[in-house]
Amino acid sequence: MCLAVPGRIESLEERDGTTMSVVNFGGVRKEVCLEYIPGARVGEYVVVHVGFAIQRLDEESARSTLAEFEHLGVLDEEFGDGFERAARAAGIEPKETES
Repeated sequence: MCLAVPGRIESLEERDGTTMSVVNFGGVRKEVCLEYIPGARVGEYVVVHVGFAIQRLDEESARSTLAEFEHLGVLDEEFGDGFERAARAAGIEPKETES
């Protein structure tokens, strides 16, 4: 499934003429392109779809949506380990990996 998920901008970086950021989605951090959101700032909330921020969002709406996604298990489905989920669904307990 590919959702548009709200997240908070944690950092900004110019890379090869493109504005990139790290966005926090309720504890999951991903690299995101901010080219469609000119003037985006650290601390703002954006809606992200397939690695691109596509609109700004107020904090209350973002937090409410993230809480509902967490409640429904959507964040794990969207950002979790797909191989681990598939193994569990097949009744196979995934092996622990060393850190």
